[in-house]
Order: sequence, then structure tokens, then C-alpha cells
Amino acid sequence: MFTEIIHPRFSETDALGHINNTVVAVWFEACRTPIFKVFTPELDLQRWPLIVASIAVDFKAQLHYGAEVEVRSWISRIGNSSFEVTQQAWQQGVCCAEGRAALVRFDYQSQKAMPLSPEQRAILELHSL
Repeated sequence: MFTEIIHPRFSETDALGHINNTVVAVWFEACRTPIFKVFTPELDLQRWPLIVASIAVDFKAQLHYGAEVEVRSWISRIGNSSFEVTQQAWQQGVCCAEGRAALVRFDYQSQKAMPLSPEQRAILELHSL
């Protein structure tokens, strides 16, 4: 499992004083960086081997400005060429949001999915629950 601390910015709040619902997906993407590094350690966009197939976020409680958020990320499914990342946003001991992202190892030249390598699969398995 990967964890990262987010410090909500005032600009991420909405008119009701909560963290805007669109912000959580951005936080989740940012917290997938350690997983991206499994495939592209230098994060070179010219050699980027992943594509997002789907994302979903379920909101369970309100998030607020002024208190840090812990994002927990882990691999919840591994397929032949794809895998799923599950992520949770915790604030003050409460799971406030949970999301899932399906990522595919992808060859942009051929526009086709590519199988995960044995090395990639092994690293992903280390971070699965």
C-alpha cells in the first residue's frame, strides 16, 4: 500500500465550504505517481506506457479545508494487460471517499493493450491487498 498526505488548499473548496468533488479525482491521480514509476521510473511522457480505462469515486463523508487528508492507494486487481488501483481519502480518522481506476499497459504506436511483464506484475502484487 502507498500512502500520501494531502494538505487541502483554500482554492479547492466549493461555495458550501467543502472540498469540491472534482478535486478528489485529481488527488487520487497525483497519488498514483509511485505506481506510474513501476512502468516509467523517470516519468518520461515520451515513453508513457499506461492509459486510463475508467475511474470512479464514491463519496462517503465531507472533506474540509484546514485538516490534512491521507490518501491510501493499493492494487486491487491484476489482469493480463490491466490492473485496478483502489484509493481512499481519510480525514480525521474517517474514510471520506473511495475511488477505483482501471489502468492498461498500452502501446501508443499500435494503439493496442500490451501484457504486463512478469517484473511489473511482481511489483504490483507487492502492493495489492
